[in-house]
Order: sequence, then structure tokens, then C-alpha cells
Amino acid sequence: MKSIHILLIEDNEGDILLTTEAFENSKFSNEISVMRDGKVAIDFFGKIIRAEEIPDLILLDINLPKKNGHQVLQFIKESNQYNHLPVIMLTTSSSEADIHSAYKHHANCYITKPIDISEFMIVISKIEDFWTNIVSMPSKQC
Repeated sequence: MKSIHILLIEDNEGDILLTTEAFENSKFSNEISVMRDGKVAIDFFGKIIRAEEIPDLILLDINLPKKNGHQVLQFIKESNQYNHLPVIMLTTSSSEADIHSAYKHHANCYITKPIDISEFMIVISKIEDFWTNIVSMPSKQC
């Protein structure tokens, strides 16, 4: 069981609260950073200096102000420095066009947010379990 740094890129305050609460209530001690718009997220990656600043996992919404989630995903996956980072599209959209675009730009997975709060909490706990207990993550390098 390892601790990871999760970057949540989400503008909906209710979803931010639910997601951070789900991670805080878990048995793992993960660090969670939140960015509320796509431009801020892209700018963040442009300013990283130390490897410790790089998140281990990104949870990315599609409907963001300034730059949408597809644009953020494309930026990350086209970057030689960050394209190895796992990106989970976590969004309310179940649009086939959004799903296709996400995978076209190399999202690691696409999850439509459940409307029911208890189901949403279960999804977050499964994401956390998978990424902290099952997969091997690359080491951080800047």
C-alpha cells in the first residue's frame, strides 16, 4: 500500500468536495491537489521544477473553464516530460464523441461519474485501490 499524489482537475465545487472527501475517508494517506480550470492546469505543468511536484495520477474533468479537459489531456499526452502520467477522465459526460476523443488522446481510462453519491464514493475507492495497490507506477523524474 503506497501513498500517491493525485491531481484533481475539476471546477464543480460539489464534485471537488465529494472526491476529496472520498479519498480522505479511505485507508490510504494520499496527497490531493485541486485545480479548477484547464489553463491553470496547463500552466502548472509548465512551471514544474522538481520531480516531487509531479503528480502520480490525474483525475480530469472535461467541462472546465478556459481550457477544456480534452485540451489539457492533449497537452499532457503530447509532452515528452509528462506523457507517461496516468490520466483518468472523470466526468459527467457519457457522449460517444467525448469518450472517443479521450482515448484518441491517450487517456488511461474514461469514467462517467455516477449521479448517486454512494456509487460515486465506491468508484473513487476503486480508483484509489487500483492505483495504489495493483499497478506499478513510474518513478518521478523532472
